[in-house]
Amino acid sequence: MKPIIFCDFDGTITNSDNIISIMKAFGPEGWESLKDQVLNKEIPISEGVGKMFSLLKSSQKQEIIDFAVNHSEIRQGFKEFVDFAEEHRIPFFVVSGGIDFFVEPMLKDFIPMEKVYCNKGNFNNEFIQIEWPHSCDELCHNNCGCCKPSIMRSIGSRYDYKIVIGDSITDLEAAKKADLVIARDFLIEKCQEEGIPYKPFSTFNDCIKILEDELGVRA
Repeated sequence: MKPIIFCDFDGTITNSDNIISIMKAFGPEGWESLKDQVLNKEIPISEGVGKMFSLLKSSQKQEIIDFAVNHSEIRQGFKEFVDFAEEHRIPFFVVSGGIDFFVEPMLKDFIPMEKVYCNKGNFNNEFIQIEWPHSCDELCHNNCGCCKPSIMRSIGSRYDYKIVIGDSITDLEAAKKADLVIARDFLIEKCQEEGIPYKPFSTFNDCIKILEDELGVRA
């Protein structure tokens, strides 16, 4: 089986969740209730994220982009991890519930954008609208927004050894389809609840060590 990596962005590649950071910074009334409903699976991810951003005015676009890019840090070891995957010819894709206007500028120095799957921001109206170019296929009915299991099915094959790296509720459905889950934070809690085996990580140096052990390769 050929390994293939599907990696989350917010809170995984970055040290913090950009959507949550943006909402905290700009403070639109009602966002916390929407966030809690998503985490508790009371409403679909796409509905919650879409409604949260619809609380922000499109005129704030550049201010929001500047804030996200300047206040978020890439997790330790990420560049080395990307180099490790390339050296061992392991396909590496970013599958993110984040939005293009902050995901792409933060990743452009690390990987080609054709390997990044995320949602898109539309600033043509008074309030920000989120578009979903990677919505659920016919096998998923969770209204994921950026549907990670659907992307996994479209990119890979059933013969692949699927590696999912993530941190949150947006990674849970992908984790259910994975052969190896590398998890942190809220995803660990959900994996424990669902009985999904996982390997914990703090930095991407940990991820390299896990893949060395699991795949029998060395950096």
